[in-house]
Amino acid sequence: MKRAILSCNGLDKPEGSVAREAAIRGAGATGSEIICPVLLNRAPARYRKALSESSLIVIDGCSTRCATKLAARLEAKVERKLLVSDAVKASGQALEPTLSLGPKGLALAQSIADELVSKLSAPAAAAEPAAEFETPAEYLVVTHDKFEFRIPVVDYLFNENDVWVRVLDGAARVGISDYMQQKLTDINYFDAPRLDAAVEQFGELGSLESAKAVFEIISPAAGIVSAVNQAVIDNPGLINEDPYGAGWLVEMKLSGWPQDQELLLDPAAYAETVKRKAAEE
Repeated sequence: MKRAILSCNGLDKPEGSVAREAAIRGAGATGSEIICPVLLNRAPARYRKALSESSLIVIDGCSTRCATKLAARLEAKVERKLLVSDAVKASGQALEPTLSLGPKGLALAQSIADELVSKLSAPAAAAEPAAEFETPAEYLVVTHDKFEFRIPVVDYLFNENDVWVRVLDGAARVGISDYMQQKLTDINYFDAPRLDAAVEQFGELGSLESAKAVFEIISPAAGIVSAVNQAVIDNPGLINEDPYGAGWLVEMKLSGWPQDQELLLDPAAYAETVKRKAAEE
């Protein structure tokens, strides 16, 4: 598979300099083509062939995510995203406060490049469901202005962060609510958690990105990630089309059930939460 790397240009922040260096090293290690963000923005036709034939890797320096937004605007298909500021936080060491990379910045750039090579070499995430979950047939409907938000009546529980969980035979399937997918508008990327990752209740379970926002998926239950929905990784629009069915995100082997459900909302209670949130917008 051909790959191309798009990173921020690194002109005004140390994190940007790290992103640029990580892109250079990652391209060398993976044989990927580097795409200039300035040229891509001003003359996207220059990279039309590369983007159509390659899977895109995006490396952003800071939470502004300029490279990610550029890729989304051009509707490029993104395989992987890396954020330098997250890597800095995870390392526990601040970068040197200069645009010329010092030992810490160079080491971090190499670490990000190594992580990229590792992720690209890893087996594809499992997508087979652990149990047979049927699409819900009955819904509560919350109406606000011209919008309607559906909430399944049976078997679904929600947290205050608009993430649902459905449990069957000891396995849990997780996704986002109809209210949240409408609020995000067109979702263009699912940053999935790794398989076998241990997640606490209300811990992070990956993220979703749209042209409008980045949404952190807050886990409604504790457990081990047993599967991710490869169909959603390939086509994130499934979340907008069917958030309670084909647009599910993750399956987990539960470790804190049934105690976890004491902190969750049943459909009726979540409907009241949606009414309140919609009215406050």
